[in-house]
Amino acid sequence: MFDTKQDTEKVILVAVATESEESARESLDELEELVNTAGAQVAGRIIQNLEHINSATYIGSGKVSELKDFIWETEATAIVCDDELSPAQYKNLEDELDVKVMDRTLVILDIFAGRAKTAEGKIQVELAQLRYRSTRLIGMRNLSRQGGGIGTRGPGEKKLEVDRRLIRNRIAQLKAQVEDMENHRQVTRAKRQGNPVPVVAIVGYTNAGKSTLLNTLTDAKVLEEDKLFATLDPTTRNYKLPDGQEILLTDTVGFIRKLPHHLIDAFRSTLEEAKYSDIILHIVDSSNPAMDKNVHAVYETLQNLDIKDKIIITVFNKIDKLENKPIMKDFRADYTVEASIKYGVGIDKMNEAIETALKSMRIHLEKVFSYAEAGKPGLIRKYGQLVREEYREDGIFVEAYVPAEMMKKL
Repeated sequence: MFDTKQDTEKVILVAVATESEESARESLDELEELVNTAGAQVAGRIIQNLEHINSATYIGSGKVSELKDFIWETEATAIVCDDELSPAQYKNLEDELDVKVMDRTLVILDIFAGRAKTAEGKIQVELAQLRYRSTRLIGMRNLSRQGGGIGTRGPGEKKLEVDRRLIRNRIAQLKAQVEDMENHRQVTRAKRQGNPVPVVAIVGYTNAGKSTLLNTLTDAKVLEEDKLFATLDPTTRNYKLPDGQEILLTDTVGFIRKLPHHLIDAFRSTLEEAKYSDIILHIVDSSNPAMDKNVHAVYETLQNLDIKDKIIITVFNKIDKLENKPIMKDFRADYTVEASIKYGVGIDKMNEAIETALKSMRIHLEKVFSYAEAGKPGLIRKYGQLVREEYREDGIFVEAYVPAEMMKKL
């Protein structure tokens, strides 16, 4: 018998603290989660306090020597830096350390390569990977070795000597495919905008509970795992609110601090689902010690995508994990709700917030429909919020809040 089991990659995490050491530690905690999700094991970590990141080797020369000794002591096979490295930093670190060198961006790209299931997701991931690697062909000498480890999934399995011209051609092909998908998505959006069903986009930091919410409300059967980026491909489902009106719930890929710009560019068409929604449902993990920074990262990503002037409902999830529950606040949200989605706590209040938000966006209608138009009150019940309905001699009196685009049909 042959043992085909692959050894788990042992890595050392490296960070530069330009602001505070506490912030760097929090960022490394998240990086460790990412590394574990990618299938590697953390053997140790090093943080250096510097005013600026070293342009040649990321950390200072003295720290590089210390890192080299640490690699020997722990028998680590690679290092992962917490910031995106330049080609020169890659090459210099590999020359000095003689181990595989990676950065946060590469780890995230690797996770995405393993999680993408749909054709669109796979194309977007490959495009992001190729854009990232096209400028690093010189530095990442160990990246394309055959075998296991972070960075070997997806197009990373190609040989390092792959010609830049071929990469450029492949990028052009993928961009054309992404543009085709974006055109298709725009057609779908145009049809949706002609339909009065409101769209609620679920956004939030990765592992905040977005998929749990979608499954709880719609039985969508989306994968739920206590891992970063457990789900990648967006899912849209119908959902009927308690007052009877229908909405579309759209799940989006989780956000993260230092989200690589390659991913934002490649996944722009997917992420922009939130841009064309009526309401943004922002899910927050209230049990995460870095909650405030994660919330800031979400709003920063929304700003990068030019998503603004939307009604935002922030749901502070996982309150069941809090021992001393503080008062949760999000001053940028229009409505806030405390919940434990997994146990169904707060779902009713969240539904009320959605109904109230929809009502604020709609036109108040009081009208008597003739009995020949008896189908129109039914449309109002489905797409609007029915307040009162009375059957009179002259017809059916309706008081309701309806979407502006429905007024022409009524």
